[in-house]
Amino acid sequence: MKRKRYTPEFKSQVVLEVLKEEKTMNEIASSHGIHVNQIRQWRNAFLEQMPLIFAKENKKADQMKADYENQIENLYAEVGRLTTQLSWLKKKSGIKE
Repeated sequence: MKRKRYTPEFKSQVVLEVLKEEKTMNEIASSHGIHVNQIRQWRNAFLEQMPLIFAKENKKADQMKADYENQIENLYAEVGRLTTQLSWLKKKSGIKE
């Protein structure tokens, strides 16, 4: 007999139903045709991994901020180089501002 496979979306929907506490776990299990122990495992996995979701968001935001700051720093360095080159060219060619 082949094991049933459930999509992450379906699991999430079932776990949200459990967390709403509008029905008992037994009622939810019965309405979806899933054993209550399976739902309990999904709920526990969600609760254990929930803090990681926020940590990942913070890591992404921190990485984006670091990339942005690095890009700004590189642009200022480029502006400095170009300003120096322009001044040197003006001096060498005798152009006055």
